[in-house]
Amino acid sequence: MNVKLYYSPLACSLADHIALLEAGMPFERVSVNLKTKQTASGGDFNDVTRKGYVPALVLDSGEVLTENIAVLDWLATEYPALGVPGNLGRTRVLEALAFISTEVHRSFKPMWHASSETQKAQARATISKLLDILSGDLAGDYLFGATPSVADFYLFVMLLWAERFDVSVPAPLVALRQRMANRPAVQQAMRHEGLITANDRQASTVA
Repeated sequence: MNVKLYYSPLACSLADHIALLEAGMPFERVSVNLKTKQTASGGDFNDVTRKGYVPALVLDSGEVLTENIAVLDWLATEYPALGVPGNLGRTRVLEALAFISTEVHRSFKPMWHASSETQKAQARATISKLLDILSGDLAGDYLFGATPSVADFYLFVMLLWAERFDVSVPAPLVALRQRMANRPAVQQAMRHEGLITANDRQASTVA
């Protein structure tokens, strides 16, 4: 199987980028400028998905998957090591993905758009409370135990955003962020997206 990932640096699609590398799945990367909706090769991203945002994953069949929850769930289904075993394993992962997407991710909106300092301060407080909930749910080094799942990859991106926007993060999630940052697949994805330099230092600008 060979798929094509449409991504934008430091967008939530970084989670899918990491998951593909962790799975060892062959894939093609296509960078997207989310402001112009142009791909790195000059194509119109709206021809891939009318939603106009990443991630978009094009399968061998030509079908296009969008929405982080759906893409990450598909990857965990194809590569069970990226999921959680047990009768409720998939459900628990979807539960975590939904919380990260609908609550944590959504709460960062004031940080990425023109907002007042009061709105940004309120967003920081909200995000910190949400991260406290996830911190209390840790079942080990990661959300579900000793190994990361696709939910941890999505959470990692949110923790990078928290670091970027000076959001207070509970100590257990700071440790999780560092564990994730040390993983070879994570470093490879971040280097490719220009988020860290050759010396593994996080870049100060994002395309």
